[in-house]
Amino acid sequence: MRLGVLDVGSNTVHLLVVDAHPGACPLPAHSHKVELRLAQLLDDDGAIGPHGVDRLVSVVKEALQAAEDKGVEEVLPFATSAVREARNADDVLERVRAETGVELQVLTGSEEARLTFLAARRWFGWSAGKLLVLDIGGGSLEVAYGIDEEPDAAASLPLGAGRLTAGWLPGDPPDPDDVRALRRHVRTEIARTVGEFKRFGTPDHVVATSKTFKQLARIAGAARSAEGLYVQRELKRESLEGWVPRLAAMTEQERAELPGVSEGRAGQLLAGALVAEAALDLFGVERVEICPWALREGVILRRLDHMESA
Repeated sequence: MRLGVLDVGSNTVHLLVVDAHPGACPLPAHSHKVELRLAQLLDDDGAIGPHGVDRLVSVVKEALQAAEDKGVEEVLPFATSAVREARNADDVLERVRAETGVELQVLTGSEEARLTFLAARRWFGWSAGKLLVLDIGGGSLEVAYGIDEEPDAAASLPLGAGRLTAGWLPGDPPDPDDVRALRRHVRTEIARTVGEFKRFGTPDHVVATSKTFKQLARIAGAARSAEGLYVQRELKRESLEGWVPRLAAMTEQERAELPGVSEGRAGQLLAGALVAEAALDLFGVERVEICPWALREGVILRRLDHMESA
């Protein structure tokens, strides 16, 4: 069957269309993506303002039309941290339902981490052993660890690249004092969770998902996306540590000119790099392998599992 996953994230609203059936690898058929940056549309009270809600409704309608055009049989809609943490989340969800017919499932941070872990486990297989999975989104950082398809530990921290950029790095280029303050904040937050994962022992394989990690790996020399999903890509901590001060000294436009960095993500790349550097350092990781699958694929895989069991 042809499934569509509608991901209302902190940065983008992304419809991923795949051809799938139980027991088979989901094959991407179409991608429809709009940068909405919900995490940056929150007002001083933490609510998504009227303009942001109007845009969200409009973009969801566009995605539904794209799904219909591509012959999608079922759409799996969900929302992550930007909607989850908005003060007016219930009103936003009701407005979307009333005007589009879409009932967005709001995932908890733990659910995000667990579904992303499932996708990584399926991608790398059982031979990867104990997996540590890191995922930097626009609104949050997810960490998960385990040896099965269900992680032994999962955590979600409010350390998304978009959120941190809006709240901590107003300058372009950012003020060095702001960068140092954000670095301290990020490391303090991550350090609080390290012990929860360390008690399970050293992972056999560490992987990273998300656009932020993919872009950091690309500027550090990883293969271009055009070379395909099955090319191994990795990010070394040593390379990342060399790039962080360089990114801090650049303007947003200068970052956008780096290989693999999109104009829409350039502004938040530094914050993402600070989170990635801190995570690798505090978890004692020298290198991570980039996983092409993440949360959207995890949602698809879970749905296929339920179909198979039914």
